[in-house]
Amino acid sequence: MVNDKMIKDKILAPSVLSADFGHLADDLEMINRSEADWLHVDVMDGTFVPNISFGFPLMKAFRANCSKPLDVHLMIVHPEKYVERFCDAGAWSVGFHLEAVDDPLPILDLIKAKGVRTCLTINPDIDVHRLIPYLDKVDMVLLMSVFAGFGGQQFIPETMDKIRTIRCEIDRRGLQTLIEIDGGVNTRNARALYEAGADALVAGSAVFGAPDPEEAIRQMKND
Repeated sequence: MVNDKMIKDKILAPSVLSADFGHLADDLEMINRSEADWLHVDVMDGTFVPNISFGFPLMKAFRANCSKPLDVHLMIVHPEKYVERFCDAGAWSVGFHLEAVDDPLPILDLIKAKGVRTCLTINPDIDVHRLIPYLDKVDMVLLMSVFAGFGGQQFIPETMDKIRTIRCEIDRRGLQTLIEIDGGVNTRNARALYEAGADALVAGSAVFGAPDPEEAIRQMKND
């Protein structure tokens, strides 16, 4: 289970998908200076989700220029073909979608064999109870609070009940599994998400679209 100096009470992971790629080095340096804990890397294949995002060359750039752990979220079909390469490219954690695979356990084993933390993810239309059998087999679960594949969507309020359901089960079983939330996170709802039981929040446009990104990160973690 997770037991690491990178794990804190309130984790904030800015999503590099929302960064300005014309000034990527500047945005990564801002993340390095900030109170952000991880850098969230959304990998999209144009099949599982309509858009296409990052591949291995950009992973190398993120790893070379960012001092924070890389929290990789694979929105792809056939993650078993790629998880080991993302581990080798510098991922600190690798997550993939439960609904994209028939059996997640062999894929989780591939990630674990690389010494990388595991995460299992679901979209908002997937029953949250489907994650429960795997809570003792992963380091983290990621609940999408918007549909994977697009930035800037509105937070889906029903996510709060899903967080509470998973938190209750984790606590009942005495597990250390983390709960991460991705989608529509901002300075207005971050506190409520943490209070509902989330451990880690992913924020994209709320960070990189803010007048002062470092202050936005500080507010989401501390206010």
